[in-house]
Amino acid sequence: MKRREFIAATAALLVSPRRLRAQGGRRQIGFLGGFEYPPSLEAWRSGLREKGWIEGKNLLVEYRYFAKSPDRLPALVADLIALSPDLLFTTNPQSALALKSATATIPIVFAAVADPVGIGLVQSLSRPGGNVTGLATLVPGDFAAKEIQIMHELLPDASKIALLVNPGNPIHRLIVAEEVPRAAQNLGVALPIFEATTAEELDIAFASATTEHADGMVVFGDTLTNLQAPRIIALAAEHHLPAMYLFRHFANGGLIVYGPDIADLHRRAGGYVDKILKGAKPSDLPVEQPTKFELVINMKTAKTLGITVPPSLLVRADEVIE
Repeated sequence: MKRREFIAATAALLVSPRRLRAQGGRRQIGFLGGFEYPPSLEAWRSGLREKGWIEGKNLLVEYRYFAKSPDRLPALVADLIALSPDLLFTTNPQSALALKSATATIPIVFAAVADPVGIGLVQSLSRPGGNVTGLATLVPGDFAAKEIQIMHELLPDASKIALLVNPGNPIHRLIVAEEVPRAAQNLGVALPIFEATTAEELDIAFASATTEHADGMVVFGDTLTNLQAPRIIALAAEHHLPAMYLFRHFANGGLIVYGPDIADLHRRAGGYVDKILKGAKPSDLPVEQPTKFELVINMKTAKTLGITVPPSLLVRADEVIE
């Protein structure tokens, strides 16, 4: 082999997979989520299609999920980074922080992270800095208090509203430390904390809340609670405990839902992916907050629990399930 041909062949072997994909017209994304949730996934793909990115055509996506084996999260992160993708996309605070800790060079876009500034994921909403940006799940500072206030409006005689949290979720720890004490003082209600990090501990949490005579419960949104939604709804019914949830799919049997339109956040995230794949830097893209919130009330469940929903809530509801 001639010297010039040898050098050319060697250089070709050293070209990064990312460079080769760009030359071939297909880009690669590493997707790290808690578990597969079809409505959000389809919304994300729809947002990408709106910008001209078609999975399987000009876009390759490698999916990884950790909810069923949380201890495998570091291995899944390493697996995705080893692929040298053009971008990493994630859908919860645990995986977002894990990705940030693992790479400072590959762009990271998140959706559905409640307080990215509070947990140290970005420097600020307007100037994220570093290689991370995306869409926050809620406006930090008083959202949990608003949930509790709506629950108190639904149960005006309640003196004790239980909070179901996952201590492994950094967002939950932050809310419990900063927002919950203020909410308890302002509303004049006791807000005992019940923790669960596994499906089995959910049973214990509901039983403990009932034993302590909680009048109702606010279930904080989390990978665990989302994955175990049917179980949680069944436990609330079994213990005859009025419960409030963050995400829309809990309305299938759950009493009341108040929270952001998660599908809309995932669809909008497609725009962030598009900009970064076309050369924008994450540090130049401000973190956006939700623009759509949903209040859903299940009147069938309210009737079963013997609850009269006040007109003030009914008129504000985006959907009433009869």
